[in-house]
Amino acid sequence: MREAYHVELEQLADHLAAMSVQVADAMERATRALLEVDLSLAEQVISDDAKVDDARAQCEEQAYALLALQAPVATDLRTVLAAIHAAESLERMGDLALHVAKAARRRHPDPVLPESVRPYFAEMGEVAVKLARSTEQVIKTKDVEAAKTLESDDDQVDDIHRHLFTVLMDREWPHGVAAAVDVTLLGRFYERYADHAVSVAKRMIFVVTGKMPGYGSDDDI
Repeated sequence: MREAYHVELEQLADHLAAMSVQVADAMERATRALLEVDLSLAEQVISDDAKVDDARAQCEEQAYALLALQAPVATDLRTVLAAIHAAESLERMGDLALHVAKAARRRHPDPVLPESVRPYFAEMGEVAVKLARSTEQVIKTKDVEAAKTLESDDDQVDDIHRHLFTVLMDREWPHGVAAAVDVTLLGRFYERYADHAVSVAKRMIFVVTGKMPGYGSDDDI
């Protein structure tokens, strides 16, 4: 019985890792749709979001079944609880990629981003996708040191996000209010996406050590 139970725990981790791949792919495509004004990519992200929602529901159903039927303790209990929280964060990451794709679709055939800020979003997109792919590996390996390194990449996104405000507040900003609103919202989406990836990594640290590392705001999207 215990062997079968641990197989189920491994399957739960595999499902979470697969969700990480889904949301990484979603943000990669959403960023390309944003930068390349590619409507088909935006539509793909939008239609695929339901699969991320289904994956979260599957993870939660499996986790609650393990809680109800196996009454786990110690590390096993931490694993199940962490999986529930991680699935929520991963679904939110999918939602944030969805928001980026919807912005690209809403403005099509016009570009959402003024040329002057495109490099910032290209970099944020690259780092965000890297974070999600690193999260997949952390879930699979439960490598505490690897999990801790995600924070430095998150800091990079935070730095760009803060710099965008400097750009937007410049009196010489020539692109109008609508573009400023788009840039502000999109910057927030990338910043929150990165935060959720770090949150997932910290849940994995909790599984291994029994201690939840301190982290900042856990605001909703």
